[in-house]
Amino acid sequence: MAKRDYYETLGIAKGAGADEIKKAYRAKAKELHPDRNADNPQAEAQFKEANEAYEVLKDPNKKAAYDRYGHAAFEGGMGGGGGGRPGGGFSGQGDFASAFSDVFDDLFGDFMGGRGGAQGRSRAARGNDLRYNLRITLEEAFAGLQKTINVPTAVTCTACNGTGAEGASEPQTCPTCSGMGKVRAQQGFFTVERTCPTCNGIGQIIKNPCEVCHGAGRVEKERSLSVNIPAGVETGTRIRLAGEGEAGLRGGPTGDLYIFIEVKEHALFQRDGNNLFCRVPVSMSDAALGGDIEVPTIDGGKSRVKIPEGSQSGRQMRLRAKGMPALRGGGPGDMFIELAVETPVNLTARQKELLREFDKLSETNNPQSAGFFASVKNFWDQMKG
Repeated sequence: MAKRDYYETLGIAKGAGADEIKKAYRAKAKELHPDRNADNPQAEAQFKEANEAYEVLKDPNKKAAYDRYGHAAFEGGMGGGGGGRPGGGFSGQGDFASAFSDVFDDLFGDFMGGRGGAQGRSRAARGNDLRYNLRITLEEAFAGLQKTINVPTAVTCTACNGTGAEGASEPQTCPTCSGMGKVRAQQGFFTVERTCPTCNGIGQIIKNPCEVCHGAGRVEKERSLSVNIPAGVETGTRIRLAGEGEAGLRGGPTGDLYIFIEVKEHALFQRDGNNLFCRVPVSMSDAALGGDIEVPTIDGGKSRVKIPEGSQSGRQMRLRAKGMPALRGGGPGDMFIELAVETPVNLTARQKELLREFDKLSETNNPQSAGFFASVKNFWDQMKG
């Protein structure tokens, strides 16, 4: 029986590009895989046929020979089709599994690390990133500061210069995984990759480990770092110090240090973004008569604020540009003064007498009370009606 054309087998036109060939093969592999076609006795043969076509067409040299000579290109030693078999076909379970391993890598290579993924990571592992929580005052957040912090971390072992090996000896390629950091196990049609048990995925073994770091290439140590905290930071601000994290395993690149800022609550000021709020108590007389008061500002200074006559509790006055500086450029925020009119307590008999007299004389001086009780009277009248 004549062998089917490879392009026809994959359902593509002759001369298709590499991406189109791979896409068509993936579709065929999923469609014809024997595990998904238990009721189709022809599925395995068709799956092998698709793999044979892909083995040829994915290789530029084999594809060029096939486009020119067809199947004859791999007969009689013309094209090296894989041990004398036409097109590098399948003579047994081993070849079939090898071909499916290739599509497994194509389909899941990015997730599993691919054929070259472990090789790239085998020599050295990047150090972990570190987190440091730093609490500062609102005044420090306003002005910014230079602060020294102590960070427990892993640093490169100076005894072995991070190699993990004693003296001048060098780490050796792991004989189990040949430096790949992973080993493959055959399970039916699937080839499953696992971390190498001999080197734990490093790809190297050390026969003579360093006495100081015991082969890790790094040791635990507390480091002192000077950190620049810019003005305007707030709770949740994250500062990244590149290369100040843990040293990499066996000479790998160093991780980063992330400093998370927490600004303590202040006794006088409440913060909302770049704005500050300060609640200032005033007496009934000051609120009624008006006047000037001095209020503190976050920079340690004072500002004089004029209280309008007849001010009510909750009234706000704005002091422009007296808030927090902007962290990423722009002008500073504002400061808002909120009045809290105080009711006097522990009155003397004379004070009570004066207040009662004052109350009799001020029936027309309380606009909110007058308006409220007028609304109450209307409400009751409507209910009666």
